[in-house]
Amino acid sequence: MSDVRHVLVLPDRDAADEAVEALRERFGVREELRVVRDALAGEDDAEDAQWLVPVRDAEERLEAAELDALASEWEGWREEP
Repeated sequence: MSDVRHVLVLPDRDAADEAVEALRERFGVREELRVVRDALAGEDDAEDAQWLVPVRDAEERLEAAELDALASEWEGWREEP
């Protein structure tokens, strides 16, 4: 069993929530997905934050290109593990 993880980085909370639903519907992700707020370094404004969706892929069944495409639907991206 592997410990591959992906992190989707999204511009706002709504986009992150929608991405979580898409991960469940399109990819059958069964794990409990959390949305995490990541304030940008040096920014005090609550608006200046990215929203992260960490995804554990122990079975290595999620394709990086598909996750890239998913995140880009909301102007986000996937961080390399």
